[in-house]
Amino acid sequence: MTTPSHLADLSPELRIPEHVAIIMDGNGRWAKQRGLPRTDGHIQGQEALRETLRAAVEFGIHFLTVYAFSSENWSRPQEEVEALMSLLVSAIHSETPELHKQDIRIRAIGDIARLPENAQQALRESIEKTRDNKGLTLIIALSYSSRDELLRATHRIASEVASGKLSLDELKEEVISRHLDTADFPDPDLLIRTGGEERISNFLLWQAAYAELFFSPIYWPDFGREALLDAIKAYTARERRFGKTSEQIQLED
Repeated sequence: MTTPSHLADLSPELRIPEHVAIIMDGNGRWAKQRGLPRTDGHIQGQEALRETLRAAVEFGIHFLTVYAFSSENWSRPQEEVEALMSLLVSAIHSETPELHKQDIRIRAIGDIARLPENAQQALRESIEKTRDNKGLTLIIALSYSSRDELLRATHRIASEVASGKLSLDELKEEVISRHLDTADFPDPDLLIRTGGEERISNFLLWQAAYAELFFSPIYWPDFGREALLDAIKAYTARERRFGKTSEQIQLED
């Protein structure tokens, strides 16, 4: 049987990460480079997410987390924030039926209560509609910052200790992990940042402790299947040791 051309570059040696997280950076610079309003970059960024999501499903990735709006983004000009929230609501309404058709499950992390009510409602409806889907899980980080997430988790843990539900002796890494927004998901194996910057900007600081980092010079609106494949190829070439030696890893294999 002939292999379809779009699958021909998927070598059997590729090691596909279970969970990929992406900092979708560069929308504004993409638009500025073309003399366009920043909003146009965000609109084109939606198309990049569609293509990347299709590729993630094709490659067999199980979880895809995208940094859509950070807690720090609230400090941007009000006009841009309002435009982003409007785009968010529109995108959720327009994309959910197709995502549901593809058996994709939608989840969200972050301080969702800070979003406008119409955005919260659209998100709730999308999550509910897709909650029983068995395909890829798309996790949208909205009004999210890792330090805020850790602070919220700390408050919940402290409350449990104060009420006697949790003792200090029980306080281990696993306890912290299950109080985070990502308690239901595995930690990311590969964290990608687009746009040429090489930092992780308060994103999944706890969860990405052992993630492989890949920094792409491509602005997010130009990102897609081939760029994701390049990141996976780089991931495949790396040896994940988790503190062990190469010799120990080879013996385990």
